[in-house]
Amino acid sequence: MQDSGLKKTRLTPRERFVAALERKPPLPGRVPHFELVFYLTMEAFGKVHPSQRAYAQWGQMEERERRLHLNEMADIYIMTAARYEHSAIFLHPNPDSDDNALRLIDLAREKTGDRYFLMLRGDATYSLPSGDKIEEFAYRLADEPEKMKEQADNRVNRALERAARLRDHGGLDGFALCADYCFNNGPFLSPAQFSEFVTPYLARLTRGYRDMGFYVIKHTDGNIMPILDQLAQTQPHALHSLDPQGGVDIAEVKKLYGKGLCLIGNVSCAMLDTGTDEQVVESARYALRHGMPGGGYIYSTSNCVYTGMPLKRYELMLDVWRKEGNYW
Repeated sequence: MQDSGLKKTRLTPRERFVAALERKPPLPGRVPHFELVFYLTMEAFGKVHPSQRAYAQWGQMEERERRLHLNEMADIYIMTAARYEHSAIFLHPNPDSDDNALRLIDLAREKTGDRYFLMLRGDATYSLPSGDKIEEFAYRLADEPEKMKEQADNRVNRALERAARLRDHGGLDGFALCADYCFNNGPFLSPAQFSEFVTPYLARLTRGYRDMGFYVIKHTDGNIMPILDQLAQTQPHALHSLDPQGGVDIAEVKKLYGKGLCLIGNVSCAMLDTGTDEQVVESARYALRHGMPGGGYIYSTSNCVYTGMPLKRYELMLDVWRKEGNYW
């Protein structure tokens, strides 16, 4: 986005989102807001979230039926963004395919123009394995380190090839890199192992996306503090989700890396789910108080608005934002 666009006082949600990602000085108006996923579409609209639907018969559908399903998916994402004032939409094509992703991008742009920032999944790095796979993964790192590095490299190559196709198609703004690396007590790899098996590939992936003109949001839950320096060195535009359940304090991260990284999140999902209203308000205020100064902050939960979270708690979090998340 050109600097001249930032001189306007009435920016679109997408422009405000981009300004935060680029660490532009804050302008009058509300802090940008989005959620990685908003699963409570049944409670909000009486509709199952697109990613939670089973399309076992997709292969048997006529093209007309597929168009109807994709159109409704796009409508649900747009309704969510409009009602809850999201600046960005994270599209989850279902079934997940490049063709469905392109069609969703086109539908969202056709229906909303450039109002919203559009993103897709884009991580290719090793993430925390599921419980039944973690032992095998650990053995492979020890027994076949060069094969694991070759595999990591190939994964990045494929992701960048896909990104090039998406760039040529147009309409997409960026990627959310959603490989999780951490438990609440620390990363699943030691910092030394992380620097060997993840960081170089995350850096190459991020640089490749940026070179194509895409924005990069790196997401990981848990206690990222032992590897925070490595995450910052890979130079994403933003870091999400700054998880207080993992002991991540947005005030500390802002002090350490706020000049070079946009920060997203830190409103405690634990409080939204099981805390008191007072604790929700306290967590929301803390995130705003320490995230907002100087710009480069996007308001969100510390994970996503997941199934089972009370909708009224998310709405309470938004009430705090509407009252207190304003510049000037």
